[in-house]
Amino acid sequence: MYDQVGQNKRRTIVLMVVFVLFVAVVAGAFAFVFKLGPVGIVFALIFAGVSGFVGYWKSDSVALAMSRAKPADRQEYARLYNLVEGLCIASGLPMPRLYIVDDVAPNAFATGRNPKHAAVAVTTGLLEKMNRVELEGVLAHELSHIKNYDILVSTLAVTMVGIVALIADLAIRFLWWGGGRAFGDDDRNGGGPQAILALVGFVLLLFAPIIAQLMQFAVSRNREGLADVSGVEMTRYPPGLISALEKLRDDQTVVHSASRATAHLWIESPIAREKEEGKLSRLNRLFDTHPPLDERIAHLREL
Repeated sequence: MYDQVGQNKRRTIVLMVVFVLFVAVVAGAFAFVFKLGPVGIVFALIFAGVSGFVGYWKSDSVALAMSRAKPADRQEYARLYNLVEGLCIASGLPMPRLYIVDDVAPNAFATGRNPKHAAVAVTTGLLEKMNRVELEGVLAHELSHIKNYDILVSTLAVTMVGIVALIADLAIRFLWWGGGRAFGDDDRNGGGPQAILALVGFVLLLFAPIIAQLMQFAVSRNREGLADVSGVEMTRYPPGLISALEKLRDDQTVVHSASRATAHLWIESPIAREKEEGKLSRLNRLFDTHPPLDERIAHLREL
């Protein structure tokens, strides 16, 4: 397990670089397709660098705002503070900021750039539906994401995927309203390398959101199981998290403020995945960021 944690920390750096480079490539393709010239290419590189910098420092605020999370009052949510403080003392972690999402669906996520600048958000539904040992198991899972430095790349992915989707959306809109004039007369009549590169750039812009989503999968899926095991090691009580995951599996409610951009942050997919949960369940399953809960439960039972 410790070897896997070390590998994930190294992969975090690689994934961060890949995300920033991908934003640069997509922004560069936008500049090339719309003939913005060398200035546009330079602007694309600067834009990617600024996006990465802002994403590093502010992605947690973006994720919390998108989830409509509010700071948790210490007196009102004394049990939550008590459990998190106990787990932090036992694991040697600094106390994260705690937030509440007013939603009946039981769920939780961690965000931030490092253990000293981290936050944990839980829904009101989680607090209502979980008993003490189940809630402790969920919180230990989220604190494990913080301890394993999963939160950095997971939170950065929120802004990076959003930026890529925004660039691609702008490109499609400009091409639609411009009637295809962005390629220019030379490209249409003369063909050659310029036309080929323009076509490649257009295809990249068209498929960029899908590629970004696939990169998002690489961030989250293999880290959830590791956080489960790390969380159990933190609590020393596997039945707590197992029972919590069973409740999450059986619950049919979805988090209303969640989206595919932030879905990978939560302990369990917060968007509709089954037919009875919503109309977009089939599409959401194609972009599922979490391994099946039954699979995660089976792995924990083997401990």
